[in-house]
Amino acid sequence: MSFSLFTQTCHSCSELITKNYSTSFSLGILMFAKQVRQPIYSIYGFVRFADEIVDTFHDYNKEYLLNNFRIQTYEAIENKISLNPVLHAFQEVVNEYNISMDLIDAFLDSMAMDLDYNNYHDALYHQYIYGSAEVVGLMCLKVFYKDNEEKYEEQKTFASALGAAFQKVNFLRDMKSDFDERGRVYFPGVDYQNFTAADKESIENDIENDFDMALKGILNLPTSARFGVYVAYVYYRKLFNKIKSVTPIAVKKERIRVNDTHKAYLLLSSAVKNQLNLI
Repeated sequence: MSFSLFTQTCHSCSELITKNYSTSFSLGILMFAKQVRQPIYSIYGFVRFADEIVDTFHDYNKEYLLNNFRIQTYEAIENKISLNPVLHAFQEVVNEYNISMDLIDAFLDSMAMDLDYNNYHDALYHQYIYGSAEVVGLMCLKVFYKDNEEKYEEQKTFASALGAAFQKVNFLRDMKSDFDERGRVYFPGVDYQNFTAADKESIENDIENDFDMALKGILNLPTSARFGVYVAYVYYRKLFNKIKSVTPIAVKKERIRVNDTHKAYLLLSSAVKNQLNLI
């Protein structure tokens, strides 16, 4: 037996986490070039487990668990090993692709915000979006542009916009469960009990701007990543358009989703566009 078997097993854990928790991101990652897939699975596994601590572990001491997770993350990165499979896979990516600790701290800080805040004013909202979503896009961008800091800097704004768009769509999709199960309202100035058409339209206009900015960056990504990111973009645009088509009351009543059959269609149509160089 060799150390590589342990590392490969950790990789498999992160891949399983991604596939179990997110069909949309799993679909996008499968469209990446082979050498890009595993690092992205490892990033997703890390952020997914941190998010689970604050979102679902209601019968446990979340603050303790999150603080311990942070300490273990630092130790894994410094020592280049962890017996936690998710953290071992993640530290490997951090060290190999030179992911900044500033990004990791911003992410963990946003997770901690979910323990302390139920309503977000503008400054907190932007801080939360940056830490919970934009930095994840920036971590992925580090993988896409390994050893190419110039390209990374050029694409940062676009990657941040895509992460923000995805997160804001999630907030709309999960508005009911966030309020009913966790008492949270992420959108500044929005009263959940009196969520109006004007509120919804304002949020949607903001998301449209993020999507428009993000697409400019997607078109300039390296071929190893472009199609996979585009697939995730297309899926989220479709989900966003479904949310736009319903009333504020409907958003509060049900979790809007794109079914698996339509996801397959979106993948196929995106593949045709890619083959015809129409992306």
